Amino acid sequence: MRKFTEPTFRRTLLHPRYWSVLILMAVMYLLSWLPYFIQFRLGQGVGRLAMKVMSSRHETIKQNIALCFPDLSIEEQQRLIAQNIDNTGLALFETAMAWFWPDIRVERHVKVEGLEYVDQLQQQGKGILLIAVHSMNLELGARAFGLNRPGVGVYRPNNNPCFDYFQFKGRIRSNKYMLDRKNVKGMLKGLKQGEILWYAPDQDYGQGRNSTFAPLFAVKDACTTTGTSLLVDASGAVPLPFAMIRNNDNGQYTLKIFPPLFDFPHKDPQAAAAYINKAVEHSIMAAPSQYMWLHRRFKTRPEGEKSLYH
Repeated sequence: MRKFTEPTFRRTLLHPRYWSVLILMAVMYLLSWLPYFIQFRLGQGVGRLAMKVMSSRHETIKQNIALCFPDLSIEEQQRLIAQNIDNTGLALFETAMAWFWPDIRVERHVKVEGLEYVDQLQQQGKGILLIAVHSMNLELGARAFGLNRPGVGVYRPNNNPCFDYFQFKGRIRSNKYMLDRKNVKGMLKGLKQGEILWYAPDQDYGQGRNSTFAPLFAVKDACTTTGTSLLVDASGAVPLPFAMIRNNDNGQYTLKIFPPLFDFPHKDPQAAAAYINKAVEHSIMAAPSQYMWLHRRFKTRPEGEKSLYH
C-alpha cells in the first residue's frame, strides 16, 4: 500500500520563491486565534472583496445556482448567492481553524451526530466509504470527524512544496495515514481491512472511462465519477454520507452523519452514479449556502452539447 512519506520542513522552503506561502500560513495561524465572531466578519469581507476581483467566479456561482434551482425566484437566488459569497471568504478562516486549532477548541465548536452508524458498521467489520461533498468548511469537518473516528485520507500533493507541507500537516492531524488519490489498490486494501476512507464524488473530474452522465438537481446530464461504484463493488464497503453545517454566526457547527446507503445499486455504474448524486444533493441541501458553488460543476457536457457557462 503506497502511503505518503510525510513532508518535512527543509531549509530550501525558506527560499524567497516560497515567502508568499510562508506569509499566508503565518497570517492564517494568527487569524485562527482571533475570537470567532471577528473571524466570521473578516471572512464575510474577504468573500465580498474576492468576488469583486474574481468576477468570473461570481458568475459561476450565479449560473450554478440558476441551473440547480430554477424554481427559486430571482430574489431567492440572489439571497442564496449573497450568502454563498460570504461563506466563500469564511472558508479561508475555517481552513485555518482545521489546520491550527488545538483539539479542545475544535471539540468545543463542533457537535457530532450519527457516530452510532460508524460504530455499527465497524462492529460488523465493514469498510466505510465516507461520502463527502465540497462544502466550504470541509477541512474543519474532516478534522472534527477524525478526532472522533480517524480514517484514511485521499490526497493530491500540491505542486508548491511549501504549501504542500502545511496542507499535509494540517490534514494528517485527523487521519491515520494518507493515500495518493490515484492509488486505487491502496484504497481498496484499506476498505477491505475495515478502514474509513474519505471520498468526494461531487465534482466534475472530466469525461473518461471512469465517468458517466447522471442527473444532479435540475441538470439532467452532470458528469459524474463512477469511482464510487468501483470502490464499493470491489471492496464490499458501505457508503456513508455526511455533511458539515455551520449552525449560526457564533461558530457552532454540526457534523451530521447520515444513515448508511445499504441499498446502493451494485454492479451498475450508471445507476450508482444517479444514486450517489441523490445522496450528494441531500448532503448539499443540509446547508446549500455553504457549498462550493464556485466550482464549474457542469463544465463537461455530452458530445455535441454547448457549454452551460458563458
